[in-house]
Amino acid sequence: MSLLHARTHYDWQLRSRRLALGERTLIMAIVNITPDSFSGDGHLGLPEGLASSQPIAGLKAATTELAIAAAVNALDNGADILDLGAESTRPDATPLTADEEQDRLLPILEAILRKRPSAIVSIDTYHAATARAAARLGAEIINDVSGLLWDPEMPAAVAASGCGLVLMHTRGRPSEWRTQPPLPADELLPAIFSGLCEGVATAEAAGIDTDRIVVDPGFGFGKRGKENFTLLAQLCRLNQLDRPILAGLSRKHFLGEAVQPLQPKALSTADSRRIATISANTAAILAGAHILRIHELQPAREAAAIADALLTEG
Repeated sequence: MSLLHARTHYDWQLRSRRLALGERTLIMAIVNITPDSFSGDGHLGLPEGLASSQPIAGLKAATTELAIAAAVNALDNGADILDLGAESTRPDATPLTADEEQDRLLPILEAILRKRPSAIVSIDTYHAATARAAARLGAEIINDVSGLLWDPEMPAAVAASGCGLVLMHTRGRPSEWRTQPPLPADELLPAIFSGLCEGVATAEAAGIDTDRIVVDPGFGFGKRGKENFTLLAQLCRLNQLDRPILAGLSRKHFLGEAVQPLQPKALSTADSRRIATISANTAAILAGAHILRIHELQPAREAAAIADALLTEG
């Protein structure tokens, strides 16, 4: 008897189209337009000859053209969605104003959509003003890591935009994460479940239709170390929310902690978490994740192909 469970199918309503979720895992490729991204994700989808030892979207380290090239290459090589973000959420990162965020983000969004007008672009922001501006330029999805909590205007902004919404669970703010008390294992999933329920209710009250909402349990966002493994082990319980699930596990610190004792010390941060990311992504899909948010495209696509085949045959 199979221990796998069929993944629920949904139609995700975006600003101008619908996406079928559940038939196969969709891949959301990250393009971080920041000088201080934790992930070193500058190698995402770079065409041969354009690789750099610095983050491609680092404002001090590389050109806008490299960021656009990486984004277009990711689309051309199988990414279903691009996720553009201009502000790092690492614990010691400097917050941006909405204007600063838009100065980084909007020119690249415009350039990508000029080159690939049919691209599905998500905007990683918690600023309502940025969400409104990006939607006017053609963004299809707003990915709010705060779960509509950090800007009181965001629920109304997303509702008015008609964009799809990725609603993440976040415990506290980045400046608080290193000093937060741990959550007992038996309290973690109930807290995340309750928080996501409240976020969905807030969204619906603002006029965001339920079929526009995807939930993200927020690996690493106010969850420390082994708490994230507790979340991953119990991820299937979030299917009770009856919403599609996005999993953002790529290169997270807790994965590196788990495999570090097994590795040579010379590996870079990104390389040291590469295989662990593939393993975690596979586990997430088998637990019900519909979308993976990733830095490295081809390994994620291959992991999804294997996990999807198991779900189909299970």
